[in-house]
Amino acid sequence: MSWDEAAANFDDEPDHGLRDPAVKAAWAALLLPMLPPVRAKIADLGCGTGSVSALFEQAGHEVHGVDQSPRMLEIARTKCAANFMLGDAADPPLEPGSYDVVFARHVLWTLPPTAVRQWVALLRPGGRLLLVEGRWSTGAGLTADECRELVLRHRRHADVRELAEPALWGGPIHDQRYLLVSDA
Repeated sequence: MSWDEAAANFDDEPDHGLRDPAVKAAWAALLLPMLPPVRAKIADLGCGTGSVSALFEQAGHEVHGVDQSPRMLEIARTKCAANFMLGDAADPPLEPGSYDVVFARHVLWTLPPTAVRQWVALLRPGGRLLLVEGRWSTGAGLTADECRELVLRHRRHADVRELAEPALWGGPIHDQRYLLVSDA
């Protein structure tokens, strides 16, 4: 199934659509403190239907979302006024050195390892890389150690926080999910 085909039902997953107020509040409590306290320019790579882009924009940030699915982007545009564009998250059509934060959720595991180099190149000096990834019960994904290793090829620091809290996912999980934060 293609991402365009998945678009119509994508937001049905609690952590995708952030429709449940408790799930949305859990993601806001996790991610918003990770952003600069003043208006920041954020790249949301593999933004899907734009739920996290909307969360960032509602917090006052300038968001540029990139996704390869036109149907996902159609839905994203109904959620907020972020600048959404069609493109490859592995090589985003964004200006290098112009973002305070590069964010991607459940995307890196689908891309070649060179994507991290492209993402780091988008950051301004002192910029932050935020990645939400996992190694799912299906066997797909990246372990936290694998993700950290990919990032450390291009950055000096990469801190990992496990994300096992049921509130983030709309219920209990039985696999590895985590947030990787890299500031330099």
